[in-house]
This record gives sequence, structure tokens and C-alpha cells, in this order.
Amino acid sequence: MHVDELLAGAPAPLTIPASEVAAALDPSLVQIVLDDDPTGTQSVADLPVLTRWEAEDLDWALATGAPAVYVLTNTRSLDEADAAARNREVVAVALAAAERAGRRASFVSRGDSTLRGHFPLETDVLRDAIIEAGGAAPHLTVLVPAFPDAGRITVDGVHHWVVDGEATPVGETAFAEDPTFGFRSSDLRDWVAEKTGGRIAAGDVFALTLEVIRAGTDAVVEALRALPAGTVVAVDVVDEGDMRQVALALHALEREGLGALLRVGPPYPRAHIGQEIAEPVRAEDVVFANDRGGLVVVGSHVPLTTQQLAALRAARPDTATIELDVRALIGDDRDAHLAERTATVADAIAHGTVIVHTTRERIDGADGDASLEIARRVSSGVVELVQRVLEAAPPRFVIAKGGITSSDVASEALRIRRARVVGPMLPGIVSLWQPDGGPADGIPYVVFAGNVGDADSLATVVATLAD
Repeated sequence: MHVDELLAGAPAPLTIPASEVAAALDPSLVQIVLDDDPTGTQSVADLPVLTRWEAEDLDWALATGAPAVYVLTNTRSLDEADAAARNREVVAVALAAAERAGRRASFVSRGDSTLRGHFPLETDVLRDAIIEAGGAAPHLTVLVPAFPDAGRITVDGVHHWVVDGEATPVGETAFAEDPTFGFRSSDLRDWVAEKTGGRIAAGDVFALTLEVIRAGTDAVVEALRALPAGTVVAVDVVDEGDMRQVALALHALEREGLGALLRVGPPYPRAHIGQEIAEPVRAEDVVFANDRGGLVVVGSHVPLTTQQLAALRAARPDTATIELDVRALIGDDRDAHLAERTATVADAIAHGTVIVHTTRERIDGADGDASLEIARRVSSGVVELVQRVLEAAPPRFVIAKGGITSSDVASEALRIRRARVVGPMLPGIVSLWQPDGGPADGIPYVVFAGNVGDADSLATVVATLAD
């Protein structure tokens, strides 16, 4: 269905300045965003991001005075038990740090805009951890998976992926076939019922539609205030104005003591804190530590990434390209394969930007956990290669393509513990971090999700940083 047909009859879009939302914020409240992979930062700018969550890390982040702090939990690459434990750890450390800083912490579970990830596990764990720490139970759980910048919108409770104006229910896309987090439902009410195994019935999920959202703050507040405690709310979003309107209503309810636990896609935290949509980062905005070539690491296997890799190679035919064999990385030849490929990359990077990508073959395990283990094994091979290259010939910049890849490269290969999110490399998508200390200090790091942009997006980002 064409998106114009989908939106036929919808109320007119809202015009709400970001400053209005920012003015409604309680300055004592800090939003702790538990980011299940680092691509969640791509819609925000000038905020701290952590890959570790010890007390001193949260103290550093809160000392910036930022209205939101991103904590990279990388739970999308973990099994359920480890994901639950990690969420609990972050809540405990963040609550203690907020108390030391004289602030209040609220929590956001940042998930995937194509509905992959540990839901309802993570929101369940966060709710329990908040209550166990003596906090008030969040009155509502609010789902806002939309990512309009990347073509993900929700209309009448149904989540869609929009490409070239055509809206496809997300349950009919390749993302729904994910070996670990697959699903059937596109209607978020049915999706909640599916993911909770019927514990929450579809009829008990409240759809906050465009008709209510675009009727104004009072209408949204009235609709949400009337809901029973613990209700899951599925939010329609087509543009930034919709998210800002929801944020204004949630801030009003917060002032009444009715807090919400958020499960959101990348752009909602920006709207919630009243941050303007940042302009794309330019080369002159970036500080480079050296003049070697950059390193582009591609681990994602989604079809769009494969298209972007092909377009990058076509646009830069003289760029050295080194392939990591996935079967070698999970087999007995792993060490020899990595040693040979590392030497090749380190030599080539002295002369220009280098592309490193895994073979495009996707190898799945017998079940979801086995598939995750294969993905971790492959990603650890990529990490080892980047670590060795960093020691031998630190690159001008690093771009990591794919959620698990970008997380592991940041925290393990580059050993980024703390960083500042500079802003997006493309309108609303693709995040650039400036590491704060550590071996990657002075090396701009670009987090590039596997499933965003168009065919030329990766080539555009490389051209900005390499030319």
C-alpha cells in the first residue's frame, strides 16, 4: 500500500517546536537509555554514551548535566539470562549515581525499530528492578518503535516499513524472519500478545492513535490517565511532531506522579528530551588524529547492507577490500586466517581507506541461541582483527556496519569506555562518536546500523570522512 493511501483521512500533522518539549522537562530528571545495540544513538547529538557502567562511568556521564545518558548494554547479542542480569546491573548503578548527583533517574529500553530484541523480558526486568530498589512502579509501558527517518512508521497500531513510498507491514519483511527474534504480527497489539505468549492479550493493549495524538496534549493525557496501571500502550507515529506530542503528555503525567517505562526505537529519546533534529556532521566538524586511511568494517548480513557494500565498492573501485571468511572464523583455521588478513589490512591502510567485510553468507544455528553463538564467534574475529590493526596502524576513522559488529568494535576492539555522541552522519541516521580517552582517543567512530539508509548511504559517509 502506498503511504499516501495509508494516511488518507489522518488528521493534519502537528507543528510542535522542540523547545516546547525541552521547557516541559523536569531538570532534575535524567533519562537512562539502556541501548540494546549502539545504533540507538544515531538520532541524537551531544550526549554521553557509555560502554561500561561502573560507578565512575555513570558519575562522569551525569556530571555533564545532560538530560539523557546512553548505556550500551548490547543485550540484543545476549541470551535471555545474561540480558536480564545486565539490565539489573545498570539499574542498580544508575540509581545510585543519580542519588549521588542529586537527580532522579527514569529508564528507557531502546529496542529495534523493526521489533527485534528482548521484549517483554527487558521491560519486565526494568520494572521489577525499579520496584525492588524502592522506586514507584511505572504506571504504563509505552511502545514507540517508529523511526520515521528510516521509514518505520506506525498507523492505527500497525507497524510498517516504508521504502520508496510503499508501506509494508513489518511482519511481512525479512526482519520478521530473524532467527533469534522472529515474529509474525505487524499490529503492535497482536505483537505484544505474541511476544508475551498470551500473558498480555491483544485486547488489553491500548493503541494511542493519530486521531488522539493530533488532538493535542490534553486529549493524550486524558486517554492515558484513564488506563489501568500496568497497561501497555502502542503509539502511532508518522513524524517528529507525533513523538513530541506524546512526550509533552508523558511529561504532564510524570508531574502527576504517573511515570512511564519506555520501549522505543532510536528517535523517540530525542523527542522526549526536546532536542532539535541535528544537522548531519560535516568533515570540518570532526577532529582526526592522523592521516592514514580509514577502516570500514562490515559485519551485518541484511540485504540493504549487502547493497550498500556493493555501492561503496563501485563508488571507490581503488579502495582495498579484504574479506573475512565466516566459515574460517568459526572453524579450525581461525587463527591463521586472522593473522593473514590483519597483516594485509595493516599494510593497505597506510595508503588509503580499507574495507573489511565478512562473507555475505549467513550461517544460522539449530536454534536462536545457537545462531547468537555463531554471530558472537564471527564478531569476536572481527574484533581481534580491528584490535591488531589499531596497534599496528591506527586508522583515520573507523566505521562499523551492523548492530553486534558496531557494539563489539566499540567496546572490545577500540576499547571505548566513554564517548560523546557528536551527531548523525546522515539526516536522522548513522551516529558519530568522539571517544573520551583510551586507545581510540582522537579516532572518530561511526556506528552504522545494518538496516538504515539507501543503497548509496555507506558510500556517502565514507566520502565525508575520507575525502
